[in-house]
Amino acid sequence: MVATAAERPGGLAGLAVDVMDHLGGPGAALLVGLDNVFPPVPSELVLPLAGFAASQGTMSLLMALFWTTTGSVVGAMVTYWLGARLGRDRVRGLILRVPLMKESDFHRTERWFAKHGTKAVFFGRMVPVFRSLISLPAGVERMPVWQFVSLTTLGSLIWNSVFVLAGYLLGANWQVVDSYAGILQYVVLAGIGVAIVVFVVKRLRERKKAGVK
Repeated sequence: MVATAAERPGGLAGLAVDVMDHLGGPGAALLVGLDNVFPPVPSELVLPLAGFAASQGTMSLLMALFWTTTGSVVGAMVTYWLGARLGRDRVRGLILRVPLMKESDFHRTERWFAKHGTKAVFFGRMVPVFRSLISLPAGVERMPVWQFVSLTTLGSLIWNSVFVLAGYLLGANWQVVDSYAGILQYVVLAGIGVAIVVFVVKRLRERKKAGVK
């Protein structure tokens, strides 16, 4: 990646730059794919950097989009496979071991996914946190592979294009994208936190009414 010392980022971003310097497009695919399995470098950081790399001539913009989307799909397939390997009965058993969870919660989730699974996989690819998790229930419920790959590819391409193009247009100012992506991620995490608190309070009240200690 052709960049001056002032432009070159440090920390995790610097690591991502080094990987793309040495591996090019496949390096971007590797980093984005890892975010789907274990997020050492968030894809919201890697994607604008891939756009920045394209603006510096390391790869073309088309190749940046191709490789990042390829990485998203491959990483999602790994998580899908893990869900399929775990299977419905094993996941059900794990959920029932979680305090305050009921078997009805599992069945309710199954019914919801059966009804909204295609939309969940497509739009889930465009929501921080969920984009790394939605492949797991798709695998558990054995969504047809062709359908899962199609929805994941389209959703990932839309999401990746926004960040890669922003990084490409902003150039050395790609950090602006990362800052806003970080805010969005915190909003999603806060929403999840509120939902968990509401669930726990509601379930504790139910147990109290039922006289369960």
